[in-house]
Amino acid sequence: MTSSFTIECCVNFSEQRRESRRRPDQGNTARVPRVSRLMALAIRFGDLMRSGEVTSYAELARLGRVTRARMTQVMAILGLAPDLQEEVLFLPRTVKGRDRVQLRHLLPIATLSDWRQQRVLWKAINLTR
Repeated sequence: MTSSFTIECCVNFSEQRRESRRRPDQGNTARVPRVSRLMALAIRFGDLMRSGEVTSYAELARLGRVTRARMTQVMAILGLAPDLQEEVLFLPRTVKGRDRVQLRHLLPIATLSDWRQQRVLWKAINLTR
């Protein structure tokens, strides 16, 4: 046997925008650029491989739940000159919109073995953004 019931409630449709769901202590919405976080991860992963805790990129990829190709991309930025790695780590926070520097900008630079050429290309992408 089925019984029916009625629910009554008030619904207010207004054109006002809802306030954001940010906590009051989240006044600064600036975030660390993704490439800075990836650089920090690549450095950490490199340390894990040097210490022998992890034996291959495939193992790192499995642990990080990403593809081996993605892990190779992340680890490729370790080919940057040490001073460029430091600059990437300490890029200014992104306040609004997209990050100024993205992984796709860094990968071609990291493939160069001449650090002087890397620095020239880094200045070029860093100035145009």
